Amino acid sequence: MSHKHYLTLDNITATYGDSVAVSGLTIEVAKGELLSLLGPSGCGKTTTLRMIAGFVQPSEGRIILNGEDISRRPVHTRNIGVVFQSYALFPHLTALDNVGFGLRMRHVGKAECRARAAAALDTVGLGAYYDRYPGQLSGGQQQRVALARALVIEPDVLLLDEPLSNLDAHLRADMRTEIRTLQQRLGITTVFVTHDQQEALAMSDRVAVMNKGLLAEIGTPVTLCDRPHSPFTASFLGARTVIEGKTENGLFTAPGLTCEGAPSGATRLVLRASRLRLSDGPGPLHVSGTLVNSAFLGDTYEADIQSACGTIRLIVPSDMPPPPLGTPCSIQTQPGGATFI
Repeated sequence: MSHKHYLTLDNITATYGDSVAVSGLTIEVAKGELLSLLGPSGCGKTTTLRMIAGFVQPSEGRIILNGEDISRRPVHTRNIGVVFQSYALFPHLTALDNVGFGLRMRHVGKAECRARAAAALDTVGLGAYYDRYPGQLSGGQQQRVALARALVIEPDVLLLDEPLSNLDAHLRADMRTEIRTLQQRLGITTVFVTHDQQEALAMSDRVAVMNKGLLAEIGTPVTLCDRPHSPFTASFLGARTVIEGKTENGLFTAPGLTCEGAPSGATRLVLRASRLRLSDGPGPLHVSGTLVNSAFLGDTYEADIQSACGTIRLIVPSDMPPPPLGTPCSIQTQPGGATFI
């Protein structure tokens, strides 16, 4: 029997004593989808992952997997693969034995265990490293062993908890692509926890943005970036400035700022840093201020303009360097630079 929603978190809550880590969370994940849980530390995303795995019992709500309520099932009966931030490999076991561990726990025969573990290591590109111990492997290789160990049991769901945060930036981008490619090839339903916006946007079919134990918003990466509904999402996803004001007859106003094209009832203007430019010309946005910060980031400059309505962040191409600090500046929007909530 096929379920459009393969994994359903139905109004789940997790409390630790008096504090609520996750509150009334409802998310539906389709089969084969990669959903990331994105948010600042302490927002409840890892607790949510641990509830799916079975390490934490929800105090309310249900977790349904393929039509079956698994909320109270023990961890080892859930057939869920987990990759932890720390990889959690056994230092005294070879890569092959680390990967085969879950199969041995499931009483798979020795020869089949070895064959399946070897195949899983081949899948993650570590065919030549069967006999290495974790201490003889790089961070990226250990990460792949942990991934192979999670995949070898042919899990119904794969859970990834900040799996790339211990890797350097260059390797992180490579592993991001590899995990996504592998996940799509195997068609495995995956929930991925990260605090890194780029990682979430690059890897996910959909992103669930969490804040203080609540779901702020869920959507595709493009929708969340171009048309966020929640002020939290707007400010958390990449560099954006959210300005409070009011709208009358299509004109949004805030101290020292006006912007045309606002829908009636809009109370916030979202300015997307990478789609703003330092220039004075015709356009929907009218705001000016003083350049108070300029940082060269290689391909771009980050610039902050102090205006009457607060500090506005811009990200401009490196061939358009900002003027000296203290210079009065006006800001223009490019298409998609200004949206309203």
